[in-house]
Amino acid sequence: MSLKLTLSHITKHYEGKTVLSDCSCSFDGSGVYALMGSNGSGKSTLLRVCALLEQPDAGKVSYIAGGDIVQQDVDLKRRIVLVLPRVGVFNTTVFKNAAYGLKIRDVESREIQKRVDRVLDVVGLIHKKQQNALTLSSGETQRLGIARAMVTDPEILFLDEPTASIDEENTGIVEGIILSLKREARTTIIITTHDRDQASRIADRVLMMHDGGIVLQK
Repeated sequence: MSLKLTLSHITKHYEGKTVLSDCSCSFDGSGVYALMGSNGSGKSTLLRVCALLEQPDAGKVSYIAGGDIVQQDVDLKRRIVLVLPRVGVFNTTVFKNAAYGLKIRDVESREIQKRVDRVLDVVGLIHKKQQNALTLSSGETQRLGIARAMVTDPEILFLDEPTASIDEENTGIVEGIILSLKREARTTIIITTHDRDQASRIADRVLMMHDGGIVLQK
């Protein structure tokens, strides 16, 4: 039963400044949604509100499954994952970094091995699984962050500017990963980007943001 996400009149203030203003939209199926806008438009804050890492000052975030509103608890938070622009990694192997989310869920070790190997292969890091994660390039680190999210099979995957600080080659790989997930049609992917060309390459739907508001949906 897939999750659907609805935002109703979301408003958020920081230190007296309005960062989000009356944002309403819905993400109601698998595929890729792009939140587009320049720096400061509010897209990253909106993503954090969607991922339940920030509480709105007004408005409502609703997760719905089978027509029923899902309680915002630990179980729900395990069904959604946010990957930040700067991925933090542990001082251990690539494999153990990718396996972290499964370890804390007490997944059986044989299943962990199978799932981690699968996602590391998808992101092109299977050959580096025993390498220390701290030695990866910035692009490889970003791909590891996505692998760590993917391994838990989230129903909604939030990616905040996943290619903002990586080179062209790794950008192409990350976009390929997103398109691969899109083809599987199991995960709803919501990505922030300021790159129109990127949005046109990977997104099924684009929401334009400006000065904290959603000004266009297409």
